Amino acid sequence: MGLQQSATNQQQINHPQTNSCIQIFCDFDGTITERDMIITLMEKFAPAGWEQLRDGVLNRQIPVQEGVGQMFAMIDTRLRQNMIEYAQEIAKIRPGFSEFIEFVKKQKIEFYVTSGGMDFFVYPILQRWVDPSQIFCNRADWTGDMVRVEWPYACDEQCTGGCGCCKPSLMRKFEHGCKQIVIGDSVTDAKASRLADFVFARSKLIDICQQDGIPYQSYETFFDIMEGLKTITESR
Repeated sequence: MGLQQSATNQQQINHPQTNSCIQIFCDFDGTITERDMIITLMEKFAPAGWEQLRDGVLNRQIPVQEGVGQMFAMIDTRLRQNMIEYAQEIAKIRPGFSEFIEFVKKQKIEFYVTSGGMDFFVYPILQRWVDPSQIFCNRADWTGDMVRVEWPYACDEQCTGGCGCCKPSLMRKFEHGCKQIVIGDSVTDAKASRLADFVFARSKLIDICQQDGIPYQSYETFFDIMEGLKTITESR
């Protein structure tokens, strides 16, 4: 399911026709889910050595695309079904997400999931709440002996950072005069946050926002974000 849906997204990005002038670009790992699902899967299935790649990505010494690609290349494709089942079993959605989605729909706010995660766990975990057309993530190719990652949303000509799923590139594609809001938690959300009008941040992203002078509000649950959004929607 995920592979086919993601391919559709790659071919055309349609701008929804709404009266809203707010767009939300929301991270998945560690944001919608309480755990970082890539790290969780690597802890369970990857052989020794993946930790150095993780640390290199988090310390911004290795580009995300390079580091994540190498991590998944350590995984035997025969583990596919085990990984799919484990991801759905272990994933815990951050409190308030369901209510947040209802609020966004009611307010006619454009909502997109921009994830550095993989289709085989992002789509199944989100299927209760988010339409596949609103999800942009990477794809896992299981046809060889080891997993190979495909990057349908790689960097555009304005970004050369090897982002993998390039969130600022997606923001530029969707830009049509609306206020753009980023929700995230980590270094993979840094570039998108620098483009945003406002950021909801937690964990490492708070430090980045403070260092770069980016307007932000901290959060722990989606109830916190919803309260912050109410102020923004009331002022538009």
